[in-house]
Amino acid sequence: MAGEHLGVLNALDVAKTQWYHFTAIVIAGMGFFTDAYDLFCISLVTKLLGRIYYTDLTKDKPGTLPPNVAAAVNGVAFCGTLAGQLFFGWLGDKMGRKKVYGLTLLLMVVCSVGSGLSFSSDPTAVISTLCFFRFWLGFGIGGDYPLSATIMSEYANKKTRGAFIAAVFAMQGFGILGGGIVALIVSGAFDSAYSAPAYIHDRAGSRVHQADYVWRIIVIFGAIPAALTYYWRMKMPETARYTALVAKNAKQAAVDMSKVLQVELQADEERVEKLDQKNSYGLFSKEFARRHGLHLVGTTTTWFLLDIAFYSQNLFQKDIFTAIGWIPAANTMNAIYEVFKIAKAQTLIALFSTVPGYWFTVFFIDYMGRFAIQLMGFFFMTVFMFALAIPYNHWKEHHIGFVIMYSLTFFFANFGPNATTFVVPAEIFPARLRSTCHGISAAAGKAGAIVGAFGFLYAAQDKDPSKTDAGYPPGIGIKYALVMLGVINFFGILFTLLVPESKGKALEELTGENEDGEETIERTASSRTIPV
Repeated sequence: MAGEHLGVLNALDVAKTQWYHFTAIVIAGMGFFTDAYDLFCISLVTKLLGRIYYTDLTKDKPGTLPPNVAAAVNGVAFCGTLAGQLFFGWLGDKMGRKKVYGLTLLLMVVCSVGSGLSFSSDPTAVISTLCFFRFWLGFGIGGDYPLSATIMSEYANKKTRGAFIAAVFAMQGFGILGGGIVALIVSGAFDSAYSAPAYIHDRAGSRVHQADYVWRIIVIFGAIPAALTYYWRMKMPETARYTALVAKNAKQAAVDMSKVLQVELQADEERVEKLDQKNSYGLFSKEFARRHGLHLVGTTTTWFLLDIAFYSQNLFQKDIFTAIGWIPAANTMNAIYEVFKIAKAQTLIALFSTVPGYWFTVFFIDYMGRFAIQLMGFFFMTVFMFALAIPYNHWKEHHIGFVIMYSLTFFFANFGPNATTFVVPAEIFPARLRSTCHGISAAAGKAGAIVGAFGFLYAAQDKDPSKTDAGYPPGIGIKYALVMLGVINFFGILFTLLVPESKGKALEELTGENEDGEETIERTASSRTIPV
């Protein structure tokens, strides 16, 4: 029979939506705003970096980052993020969520500023310093994934938990949008103040020396929202689930949550001791494999597959828009105006597809369930990718149609697996391993992002050697790269079948932490996504 629920945890599960829920969303969400801003703003300035540091004035086209440099600039933050997700995910279960939560934010602030202060006239020195700081920036961002998800999951009530966790993640959409808006404002202001001719008319004059300030201001700005929320992160109490179920301090959990919920709660110290004796298995134990092994396979594979498609789309949409003619050829613009055009395109995509997709998930996740939204998202991403790829030559003459279809893939990524892969790992694993398992799942996702960032960079090059970017070997072309992404999304549909539904259930009900004996094993091992 199921054991009696701990009083403090039951109080959290049945609590009505209160001010502290929204406070927690904003505090955790501003970290994600910064995460997305910092990860994606680099795609707005890579072409500018190529113009400033790698232009050969004897060539007909302005400079671009060499393949190894572009791969490093785009991918190094993902490598740091992957390492940070594993490290801080593990540390969050060992030391507590709150103790390491502020550290990740400080790291992001310092490294955002450091990235923009990569001063030197030598391209190698600038790029090396930029990559150094972006690795550690990514390391801090990586920690924010498991900690923010776990904290929000453990604070939320069971009725609206999915919406609260998804709302934290939805701040990523505003971060992407914010990056585009900041880039628009900065590049627009500089282009107005320091007007320059197009490269085709004056190769040297098309890149005024003030252009070097543009990318630095855009990169540094990401530190501001993170710095503003540091104080409030430090004021948050440790989650009751960590304090009671992991630290075994039922009294402190009751005291902390009495203040948060503004009700009197009693400590269940004897009950905590009994639960500890029955739930002490580790991550690499047979017991964990029996209860949660397939769940972990499901969360890691779906996040891995999703991020291959999602990040390759995000990081290289400027190249796709250039290929179809939505962004003019580089040599018809000056350096700063090119940033403006790229930022405009990405801002429009974010405003009309990326951001709405996130909030559709927030509004519907506790009605439709995680499984249905994830399956639907992967399905439509597959459909729209093939719809873009198969008649690819048709879209070259129909830019608006291409942009609409491309936007729909973003919409269903965010009203789909991009949100649910973040939500579910924070719900289905036991408290003492929750942050670790979320970190492992997220790290698998970032491994997919690395594959997308590095692989798509080369794969999307034209088959014709004369049409590839400088230094790149011929690839399979954007058409077949999009076909590959469609196939990857299809596999996401299949692996979603391994992920259990967690809608409307208490965390301890999902993990079996509040139950007795063999019933726990039977319930968690047989948890299915769809009835059989």
